[in-house]
Amino acid sequence: MSNYHIHEDIRLAETLPSSFYRDKAIFNTVASKLFSSSWQFIGDSESFDGKENIIPAVLNKDIIDEPIVLTRNDSGKVRCLSNVCTHRGNLLIEESKKASQLVCGYHGRKFSLEGRVEYMPEFEEVEGYPRDCDHLQEIPLAKWQQFYFVSLQPKYEFELITKELDKRLAFLNVADFKHNPALDRTYEVRAHWALYCDNYLEGFHIPFVHPGLNQAVEYNSYKTELHAFSNLQIGYAKDGVESFDLPEGHPDYGKAVAAYYYWLFPNLMLNFYPWGLSVNIIEPVSPDLTRVVYLSYVADESKFSGSAGAALDRVEMEDETIVEAVQKGMKSRFYSTGRFSPTKEKGVHQFHSLIANILNGKD
Repeated sequence: MSNYHIHEDIRLAETLPSSFYRDKAIFNTVASKLFSSSWQFIGDSESFDGKENIIPAVLNKDIIDEPIVLTRNDSGKVRCLSNVCTHRGNLLIEESKKASQLVCGYHGRKFSLEGRVEYMPEFEEVEGYPRDCDHLQEIPLAKWQQFYFVSLQPKYEFELITKELDKRLAFLNVADFKHNPALDRTYEVRAHWALYCDNYLEGFHIPFVHPGLNQAVEYNSYKTELHAFSNLQIGYAKDGVESFDLPEGHPDYGKAVAAYYYWLFPNLMLNFYPWGLSVNIIEPVSPDLTRVVYLSYVADESKFSGSAGAALDRVEMEDETIVEAVQKGMKSRFYSTGRFSPTKEKGVHQFHSLIANILNGKD
């Protein structure tokens, strides 16, 4: 795996090899490295700012499986802590609750909502207690608008991503978008998670795979912008399709933008439409199985039917069909690597380059 190399010049570069998409040992190592060092979406304010102030969760249960707990103190400060007692490794919290302390049900060790040890029975004679390692590990937590992210070992600052989002989306009141669970979906795709991302990161396939979407967006004007650990694809609207009402001074003012498709490395898509936002979380399960979770946040329901994102279920089915076919193709002894279109596959090239760099230990 340390030999992966993606040439920085897309005109000369080759893709990741087919073994990357089918080997189980590679899958486990790669997923763990990439997902522990990146910022992972874990929920929204509605999930964490309610009546309960202690909320357990599991980060990437199928690959990292790290137990975490979010706490909120009286001043409203939210923290992410390890959910494992530092005495004997017991899982601390299994259900959301309202409480002033975290109490271990095994031997009664108590922690503050900040993760500090406050009490431990029968430890009066223990010397050098508590040590730093007896307190709960605090895990980096970040928030953008109403969305929370965590990273076990962040390779880059979260603001590196959010500053690009803010530049383009300041005109939207994203914090006011309302989650509509009735529009949420969960899909199982019989393909490698990175193949699903590969497909998302280029509009090259739209005329061939998505006839309906191709009627809504201008394929020839489709644009990809690369940023550090993220990229943006811009879909411009054809006549009769809803577009954003962009203010003067906006980078795209005067253009009919149907959608902003943001990808955050390695597995999150934030798709903004005139009606609102579709959050797509790509969850690896195995080398040939991926769980895709769609969460919908609505700003203006009246614009839903006329937007490029109106037929999400149909577009998803079309994507799944082609990605599952590519997964089967990865098993061929006659295919190893492919080449990139310099005009249409800049996002895929960036994705493969980031994967190779992280696996090789490069910044």
